[in-house]
Amino acid sequence: MDGINLFHQFVARHKPQLEASSVPQHFWQSIYRKVTTETFDAGVVLQLMLIEYDEEDAEETNVTDDEKECRPVFALSVAAEGGIRANDPNAVFLVDHAWTFRTNIARQQLEQYDDLLNRMCAITGVDLEDEQRVDKVLSKMWKYAQVYTLNSDQLSDEDRQPIWYMMDEVGSAVVHSDEPNFRLVPFLHLDTQVTYSLLFPIKDCEQGDQVCRDFVEYVAKDAEERKVLLLPWRFTDLTDESFVQSEPSVEYFSAGHIPETYPDEDLLCEPQIDRNDPLKVYAEYDIVRQHLTSPYFTLVDNSEDADVLWLTTHFRDFAELARTTPNKFVNQFPFEYVITIKDLLSITCRRAATEHHNKETLETYPTWMPTTYNLKTELLQFASYYQNRAAKGLDNHWIVKPWNLARGLDTHISKSLSQIVRLPTTGPKIAQKYIEDPVLFYRDNLSAKVKFDVRYVVLLKSVKPLEAFIHRKFYLRFSNKPFSLDRFDDYEKHFTVMNYQDNAELHHVKCDDFLEMWQQQYPKHSWSDIEDRICTMLYEMLECATKAPAPCGIQPCSQSRALYAADIMLEWNNKSNTILPKLLEVNWTPDCKRACDYYPDFYNDIFKLLFLNEPNDDVFRPLQKEY
Repeated sequence: MDGINLFHQFVARHKPQLEASSVPQHFWQSIYRKVTTETFDAGVVLQLMLIEYDEEDAEETNVTDDEKECRPVFALSVAAEGGIRANDPNAVFLVDHAWTFRTNIARQQLEQYDDLLNRMCAITGVDLEDEQRVDKVLSKMWKYAQVYTLNSDQLSDEDRQPIWYMMDEVGSAVVHSDEPNFRLVPFLHLDTQVTYSLLFPIKDCEQGDQVCRDFVEYVAKDAEERKVLLLPWRFTDLTDESFVQSEPSVEYFSAGHIPETYPDEDLLCEPQIDRNDPLKVYAEYDIVRQHLTSPYFTLVDNSEDADVLWLTTHFRDFAELARTTPNKFVNQFPFEYVITIKDLLSITCRRAATEHHNKETLETYPTWMPTTYNLKTELLQFASYYQNRAAKGLDNHWIVKPWNLARGLDTHISKSLSQIVRLPTTGPKIAQKYIEDPVLFYRDNLSAKVKFDVRYVVLLKSVKPLEAFIHRKFYLRFSNKPFSLDRFDDYEKHFTVMNYQDNAELHHVKCDDFLEMWQQQYPKHSWSDIEDRICTMLYEMLECATKAPAPCGIQPCSQSRALYAADIMLEWNNKSNTILPKLLEVNWTPDCKRACDYYPDFYNDIFKLLFLNEPNDDVFRPLQKEY
């Protein structure tokens, strides 16, 4: 095949990618030639320079540490005598990627490969002799790292996780400017599956001009979040900006959600059931089908025949359910996503507060909900809150989570503001204050104290009046390594969910055994008192969730019943030496296999409570305002 046809074939395969990145068409021929011959010729017309900073200069004494952290190590300038013209078809340059990584293995790669570590130290300006060089590279790299994701219906959530990369010395030396003269975009050569970046001018440049790009070119120049997104490259003091949060509009609660309906008040009638026959249950969850053994219930294979729908898919037309099948139950409530989606949960729970924060400690309210900011809609407020905490010398560790993923995917723990403001590039995130002083649990087999969390099953029977219960048997999850405020990429030190980690130990402790060990380890802190606080917290959470009209709150539906799992961590309040619960998240259709393994009547008891109104004080504890 001749060169022209090969070029046309290249364009046919790569045109969507080139157009999506707005690469001018007059560069495409050169891109084809340089990619297929692996030509890296930026050094012919561009010059790499190490920037020297005179620490003894009088002006340097007024430069803050934050400003110094943002300064570039290298610069790239135009070396060609005639400069570079934006319309020159050859003025496009391949930039190699020096390091490609996922964040969970970045430390491991740096520690394992000396050449890689040395190169990254050079690019980021870290002293090769520094004993903390790995940590410093991991901190500084967010000024240089770029990211892409792979999207395909055939890929799992794990395979779609963001892939970060560091460009070579040339690409990493391109500095920021609000008035850029170059652009730098990623490019995947589909034939070889090798990823490069393309550097090309968007303005005519003269010899000696510094090569610069706009690192946040996708954000309007007058957008308020722009100064936050530029913090890795240009420090800005944001402490005077307000960090107070307010509840967003009604449209925010419905955006991105398939519309739901709910019954009119005149249709809020309790289903009439015949106790002479077992209730017919249609269950999409196999664990229910295996463990619902009570003679009061029988399984059916057709949802139309069922008295009870126990679904793992979202149900949305509650109004139609009430009109056409008023005696059929369903295991969901209208708009329950206000507690099961991470960003909405924090907004919902703030309704329990009478003021936003304590002016002295900056602690936000309610105290049982970790301070949480939406990094899409509250980025400026978050940056201000972070800097105000820093100014007071307060702890600033944060856990950054995606709204729509579970199992810890794309979740990061960091105290680096530069890293945190870069993470939303990979999708919408919340930043939640990391619990820096958790109550720990001593594991004999490790001879060490580890993090743990507690999962309570919450059963919601009614919204108006609010009627809810917890299952008295809660579940424990443990980390596998001793806790300390470092190495935040070490999953088994900082996370407790080990079900989805290859080769990770899953440490099982039953509720009753835990209570005995708890009393031995913390004799001055009765679990009964702690559970009282947990129950008050969960009641207040549901109270917040059911007080607002649709779509901002859970709506009444007499046919609705629901089971949620509340994940809770315990934190020390050192001023009073008390233990406070913190609500981390509320899970929809949680995995209850372990509950059934431990307690064979788990679903029998739950179905009797929810659908036959048979309370069991030995198994369930009703939630109420105070204890």
